[in-house]
Amino acid sequence: MLSRIIAGSILALGVGKAIATVQFGGVNIAGFDFGVDTTGTCNLNNIDPPLTQCGGCDGAGQMQHFSKDDGLNIYRLPVAWQYLTNNVVSGPLDQTNFPKYDALMKACLGTGSHCIIDIHNYARWNGNIIGQSSGGPTDADFAQLWQALATHYASDAGVIFGLMNEPHDIPDLNIWGVTVQAAVSAIRNAGAESQYILLPGTGYTSAQGFVSDGSAAALINITNLDGSTTNLIFDVHQYLDSDGSGTHTNCVTDHVADTFTPLASYLRQNKRMALLSEIGGGSNDQSCLTDVCSALSYLNQNSDVYLGYLGWAAGAFATSYILSLTPSGSAAAGWTDQPLLTQCFQKEFAGGNGDTQRTTIPLPLSSYAASSASPKSTTDVPSASLASAAGPTSPATSSTSASTAVVSASLTSSQASNTTSLGASSTAGAMMAPSTSSSTVVSYATSSASQGSENVSSTSNRTAETYGSVPTTFSTRISSTAAASVAPSTTSPSGEADNEDECEADY
Repeated sequence: MLSRIIAGSILALGVGKAIATVQFGGVNIAGFDFGVDTTGTCNLNNIDPPLTQCGGCDGAGQMQHFSKDDGLNIYRLPVAWQYLTNNVVSGPLDQTNFPKYDALMKACLGTGSHCIIDIHNYARWNGNIIGQSSGGPTDADFAQLWQALATHYASDAGVIFGLMNEPHDIPDLNIWGVTVQAAVSAIRNAGAESQYILLPGTGYTSAQGFVSDGSAAALINITNLDGSTTNLIFDVHQYLDSDGSGTHTNCVTDHVADTFTPLASYLRQNKRMALLSEIGGGSNDQSCLTDVCSALSYLNQNSDVYLGYLGWAAGAFATSYILSLTPSGSAAAGWTDQPLLTQCFQKEFAGGNGDTQRTTIPLPLSSYAASSASPKSTTDVPSASLASAAGPTSPATSSTSASTAVVSASLTSSQASNTTSLGASSTAGAMMAPSTSSSTVVSYATSSASQGSENVSSTSNRTAETYGSVPTTFSTRISSTAAASVAPSTTSPSGEADNEDECEADY
């Protein structure tokens, strides 16, 4: 299957028949994000790597199955920031934890698919908003994380950098734009010059509110180092249940008229593209089989502005989880897909035929995802060292932010290696320890307002529940700014309360 392709692909069906479709269709492979709640707090004891060599589900086998048998070609791998750095906000990639996540990335890349690194922290670290809460984390902390990851994966064309999962209740979106710019600049400076980068907005990056809540305006001027917007993609989510939270088994709308159509118009007018990196519904609910399929069909029909879509979720989720796309069975015995996966994601993207071959057509010069200009790093950085093969100007800030200073974050890179045994996988962690021998300096604009005392970690909007012996504090995403409490029987699609849904014995 030719999965690493440019925008403007077509899908061949039968003899001489073709229909337009988005470039990417796939699934979220969850587990490394388990234990993260919407305050950006993480209980590392709840992390559940979807890797058999770590005693977990066979996420690698699932991706192989989805690619080979279902014709899918993109996977999003959520992970907690705290896990990658072992609870040190400004720390390097941890020499024990990162190789495990890297093993899942290598398994993903090994399918020939595109693979999204998703930092699943809601624009927060332990309740504090990046760049906007007293006590951190700072823009430099966030940029350092992405510089480390981008250095490690700079040579992997199939890696997509998903900057942050579902930011919400961001006090100043213009400052958030500065934070996002810092991360983009860090990635490009690290040598990852051409990969896609996903730009998320506030309101849980809801597609429905992306323009109206100011997210689009805050992100529209984010640029690469050369001032272009090449491969900078808006990141949106949309659930189809009654409150848009993704916590109900039934769907009430396809959101075509009120969400995807107006967003498509905005994208077309501004020559930009978006990726729907989360959508889902009841795995075998007829209303969702209708509405999810309808939504994906609309995105296919508007593939000039929609890059693709990913369902939530498989990986470490049990097949009984209300939004589960986890197939039953195993690589040895064979896999059986959830009805929603087969009838919507596979059918809409691959025509219901896992052997369908995807091909490409030349891009017009006005393509929104790519331009003739190619981002060029202005700083030389060392390449990442791997033990095994596997695969200029900052945007203007808000006019209300009168005091703006340019700061420099010295982000160190390293080729220190750490070989860790992970069953059949052996990985080495580049960028896991800082070194003074080589450094990259990334300059970006930041507002003095980002040092304010705003802290949104209010206990009035959260509830603590216990799953087994592990207390978990969480909130569910909702479309409004007020957070809603969740009962233990109602799991959230982002994994914060999903720890009780362990994978089944047959994994």
